[in-house]
Amino acid sequence: MLSADDILKSPDIGEIKTIKVPEWGGEVCVKVMSGAERDRWEIMQTTALRKNPASANIRAGLCAVTLCDEKGQRLFTDLQIEELGKKSSIALDRIFAVAQRMNKLSNADLEELEKN
Repeated sequence: MLSADDILKSPDIGEIKTIKVPEWGGEVCVKVMSGAERDRWEIMQTTALRKNPASANIRAGLCAVTLCDEKGQRLFTDLQIEELGKKSSIALDRIFAVAQRMNKLSNADLEELEKN
């Protein structure tokens, strides 16, 4: 059996996948979120949907949390989500789809966020 110490010391950074984004002229890395990152993303999205559903930036928000360097460090801060949301929807959709699969975010999960 794993102890609490075993779990906390385990290097479970998670999968990092490199994908091509021709709209941006190169490749990017997408990662699995930590539990804290996922909770924060869900809270951020729920709050944004309550305030103004038209400007929730769900795609850019997930991309900002999951786009990373080769070591898993985020490329974008939460303050850059709005700016990232102005980029190509085709590129963002491609990254969003990969991040959604990697993080086991189903369409039902996204619908639940919209309800809450």
